Amino acid sequence: MTTALLVAAFLMGFLGSPHCLGMCGGLVAAFSLSMKDVSPAKRRRLIATYHFGRLISYSILGLIAGLIGTTVLEPLMRGNSTPRILLGLVLVFVGVTMLGAPFLSKLERVGMRFWQYLSPIRQKVFPLNTYPRAMAAGLLWGYLPCGLVYGALLIAVVAHNPLGGAALMFVFGLGTVPMLVATHETVGWLRDKIGRLRLRQINGFIMILSGLAVVFVPMIMKSMHSGAQMNHGSPSAMMTDGNMQHMNSENHEIHEMLDTTHTEMGSHEMPDRDQTDSMGDTLEHTAQ
Repeated sequence: MTTALLVAAFLMGFLGSPHCLGMCGGLVAAFSLSMKDVSPAKRRRLIATYHFGRLISYSILGLIAGLIGTTVLEPLMRGNSTPRILLGLVLVFVGVTMLGAPFLSKLERVGMRFWQYLSPIRQKVFPLNTYPRAMAAGLLWGYLPCGLVYGALLIAVVAHNPLGGAALMFVFGLGTVPMLVATHETVGWLRDKIGRLRLRQINGFIMILSGLAVVFVPMIMKSMHSGAQMNHGSPSAMMTDGNMQHMNSENHEIHEMLDTTHTEMGSHEMPDRDQTDSMGDTLEHTAQ
């Protein structure tokens, strides 16, 4: 799990949190109404408690997603570049989803059935006037169907790291907290800034570019490295090496010829000396 993925998860939660108001706004209002008889100080602590419970449920989902990635995907992708490519494709998919593509709407409908199945349990936590009830409400809240949550879970799956998946989902949940705990005036200001500056769309484009970089940059670098190795062993380089060997061979032959010539010249001089000595002995004998 890299820091870049954690930052991406936090920004995904924070910049996608206006969407959370549409999905979770009614639930937050119901929680607030159930705490109307609670003191302001205890109310703040109860709010922190049920948000902490929601983050725990997100972390549990991230842990399960990481385990799925480890047990199912990793054995199929060990020793190749498939995990990196799959992570890049998921980032692109999530980025396109943040741009507004309704790819996860069907999955939300499936999740809504499970949410309705939890309805009898949800009714038992009201009113939220105690910390155990607030914690239980937060734990249940984490399973509310949300396309943004499912997108983050996809990243946790392809990361195929259980603890990393839990950390990623916890950080994602932290990103959604400011919008959901803000006052009415602050919520309006945040929604206006995020909407007017198109921060969610910008983050979507960044995630798309990041995914494409994860997929293609290593391929490009590998291709460039292979090209450099091919140039090093190119025919021109091989011809140069051959020419050098040929020149060395010719130099060696020239040295051998010179040595042979020198030897022959030396052997030619030796008979001249012998002849000179013989002539001297003959003259001396004649003189006697």
